[in-house]
Amino acid sequence: MDILDAVILGIIQGLTEFLPVSSSGHLELGKAILGSNAIPEESLLFTVILHFATALSTMVIFRKDILEIFSGLFKGITTMTWTEEAKFSSKIIVSMIPAVIIGYKYERVFEELFGNNILLVGCMLIVTAILLFLADRAKKTHKKVGLRDAFIIGIAQGIAMLPGISRSGATISTSVLLGIDKTKAARFSFLMVIPLIFGKIAKDIFEGQIDYTSSNFGYLSAGFIAAFISGLFACTWMIKIVKQSKLTYFAIYCVVVGITAIIWSLL
Repeated sequence: MDILDAVILGIIQGLTEFLPVSSSGHLELGKAILGSNAIPEESLLFTVILHFATALSTMVIFRKDILEIFSGLFKGITTMTWTEEAKFSSKIIVSMIPAVIIGYKYERVFEELFGNNILLVGCMLIVTAILLFLADRAKKTHKKVGLRDAFIIGIAQGIAMLPGISRSGATISTSVLLGIDKTKAARFSFLMVIPLIFGKIAKDIFEGQIDYTSSNFGYLSAGFIAAFISGLFACTWMIKIVKQSKLTYFAIYCVVVGITAIIWSLL
C-alpha cells in the first residue's frame, strides 16, 4: 500500500463513517478496486488507525457535549443527584450492552465476512437503503432517547458490524423509526460509538492482534490525517442532512452502489 492509496482509503473512511453509506462496506470496495495487498496485520492496524481518526473527529465536533456530560457526571457523583448528563450517560452504557455482546459472541463470524466479500456488501447496502428510505418518511417529533430506545439502538449498532450495513444509517434510522427527534437521534448515534471504538482498539492492542513493529508509519499517518479531516467535514454535514430530512438521496446512492457491487461480484 502506498501513501496515495492510504489517503484515498482515509477519505473513504472519514466520509462514510458519518454519512449513512457504510464505512466498512466502502473500505472493502475501496480495497478491492485499489487491489490492496497489505498483509492481515498491517491491514488491521490501518483499519484501527482510521477508526481512531474518526473517533477523534467526533470528539472535536461534540467537544462541548462531551465536556457537559463529564461535568454533569462529576456534579452528580459529588452531590449524589441524578443529573441529565448522568441519565444520558446511562443511556450510552445501555446502548453498548447489546453491541458488546453481539461483537464478543460473533467477532470471528464478522471477521470472516470481511475480505473482498463484495456480494455481501452489495446486499447489505440495499438493506441500508431501505432503512434510510423508511426513516426519511418518519414524522417529526421532539422525543428524547429513552433507556428502552437506547437498548434497541444498540442492537442496530451491533448488527451494523456487517460490512455494508451503515452504522450511522442503522442507528439514526432505528432512532427515528422509534419516534425520536432526528437531531437528537444523530447526536446520540455519533456519541454512542466513541466508547466502543476506543474499547475495540484497547482490546486489539492488549490481545496482541496488532503488529506495529514493522509498519510503514508514512502511509499510516497519511491515512490518519485524511480520515480525521474528512471526518470533521462529514460529521458536520451529516447533522445538517438529518435535520433537513434528505436521507432518501443516500438511500438511492446505496441502491446504486449496492447493485453495482452485486454485478461486480457476479462477473
